[in-house]
Amino acid sequence: MASEYHSSGEYIKHHLQNLTYGQHADGTWGFAHGAEEAKAMGFWAINVDSMLFSIGLGLIFLFLFRMAAKKASTGVPAGLQNFVEWVVEFIDNSVRGSFSHQNALVAPLALTVFMWVFLMNLMDLFPVDWLPFVATMAGVPYMKIVPSTDPNVTFGMSLSVFFLVLYYSVKMKGAGGFFSELAFQPFPKFLFPVNLLLEGVGLIAKPISLALRLFGNMYAGEMIFILIALMFGGGWVLAVFGGALQWAWAVFHILIITLQAFIFMTLTIVYLDMAHAEHH
Repeated sequence: MASEYHSSGEYIKHHLQNLTYGQHADGTWGFAHGAEEAKAMGFWAINVDSMLFSIGLGLIFLFLFRMAAKKASTGVPAGLQNFVEWVVEFIDNSVRGSFSHQNALVAPLALTVFMWVFLMNLMDLFPVDWLPFVATMAGVPYMKIVPSTDPNVTFGMSLSVFFLVLYYSVKMKGAGGFFSELAFQPFPKFLFPVNLLLEGVGLIAKPISLALRLFGNMYAGEMIFILIALMFGGGWVLAVFGGALQWAWAVFHILIITLQAFIFMTLTIVYLDMAHAEHH
């Protein structure tokens, strides 16, 4: 597919462009035909491919786990049930190790976060040209299949976690207790403006770092796959080398996509634990 473009830069830009729907400069609504037009659509533009794949993968997660739960039986588990039980036990141990309070929401939330992020990251192992090529043949100009390479998706998830942190911070400590936590430590109370600035920056940095860490790692991984794909248009020698390099990077990338899902889940648990904790 890389050979169909006039330059490597054009090929890379095409693969990094989302299928964006929004309002054009003339007031009409439709799909953007390039990065500049997508940028001009503003805040209310929607990356349709990111929404499609993220929601679809979430539904696949719910369907598989529900099916495993309905078919669960006593005795030695096998197949899907064995995998689901292993994941649930892994999440349960992670929550017990990082969350020291009582909250029935945390374990299901951790399970959802881990599996959803993992499935979105897993899309990065699909060859970069397969699904975009099929989309192009169907008349769809752009198609990004890895939702976690879209900062809108990663920020959406991190802000959801952030709102839960704020909610439980106020619920467990009261509005006054939460404000006191921000304003009266780590320095003495008369330095509350400094405390409020430092603690406020630290609080806001949580969702930003949570989103950018996942986005940055997955975006970089996707970029490497795209650069490797360019080798297939440079003759059979580069194609053979590119194939071997792509296989090696895919094997290593399995660790990255799993690790990023684990980090996102673990930080979610830790942040909620901090929201429940009383500071003295």
